[in-house]
Amino acid sequence: MTVSSEFIPEQWLAPDQTPLSCTEKIKVLNENIREIRDLARDALEDGVLMGADPEQVRAVLARSVQDLPEPFSD
Repeated sequence: MTVSSEFIPEQWLAPDQTPLSCTEKIKVLNENIREIRDLARDALEDGVLMGADPEQVRAVLARSVQDLPEPFSD
């Protein structure tokens, strides 16, 4: 089952807040978000099936994304 598009932004923005216009870049970004959502949903379902607190699983998933290092910052 795939997730709905409600989590995909209407526009992807560059760091200077201008909209991205390349359709291939937008397609890749959208697909990446859908894949991440699918994996996160699977991890949540697995955690619940194994008896984990769903709110803790959600918090760990959110923190794992928030703690990602800035790419190419070196």
